[in-house]
Amino acid sequence: MKKTKGFIEAEVCKIVTHWQKDNFGRGAVSIKADILRDKVIVVLHGILTPAEHSLCETKQGILSVKKFRSDLIESGAAEINQMIQNKIGEEVISFFTDISTKTGERLIVFKFSKNLEETN
Repeated sequence: MKKTKGFIEAEVCKIVTHWQKDNFGRGAVSIKADILRDKVIVVLHGILTPAEHSLCETKQGILSVKKFRSDLIESGAAEINQMIQNKIGEEVISFFTDISTKTGERLIVFKFSKNLEETN
């Protein structure tokens, strides 16, 4: 079955949302995924809790929130990569992420073994 760009983007959003709710107890306020060559770029809005927003008023708080959130995400990276690979049918070869403590957004980039724009 040939998977369209829209199908892949929607499925990645569903998987990321489900994974976040299962692992963190809550998901993003909104999520959007876009394919760019061999990458799927996911932007999650509304990630930070009110307590985390308060912590981010100081440099130490920002560093603390970033480290804690990074450690949580990295601990489940293999699981989410496998979930996406199983659904999309292409190998996820790497996973990058960062969070903006200013906007409360998380950016996740999944890098695949193939150019998804060419194969789909």
